[in-house]
Amino acid sequence: MGHGHEHGHGKMKLPDYKQWKIEGTPLQDVQERLVRRSLRDPWLRNVAWRYMGGFAKPVTVMDVLTKGFKWGFVAFVVALGIEYTLFPLKKNGGHH
Repeated sequence: MGHGHEHGHGKMKLPDYKQWKIEGTPLQDVQERLVRRSLRDPWLRNVAWRYMGGFAKPVTVMDVLTKGFKWGFVAFVVALGIEYTLFPLKKNGGHH
């Protein structure tokens, strides 16, 4: 540590803050209300990423309910197959 051996760990490259725009997001309303009161929030742009790109899509109830359903169903089928392969049903014809 601290001996000049970086082992491929260089400086972290951060995205340019200018790529996040407030215009067209709900933050624009906040900015306009602040301007009316002669105020300014210099950190407002740091929250704008939430309203852009993949984050801009609102989450629906179906997204929440079906998230992971495909892989869960595959795991269920695999577990069911293993169970019936290793522990087959006994067909002795009797009750209990």
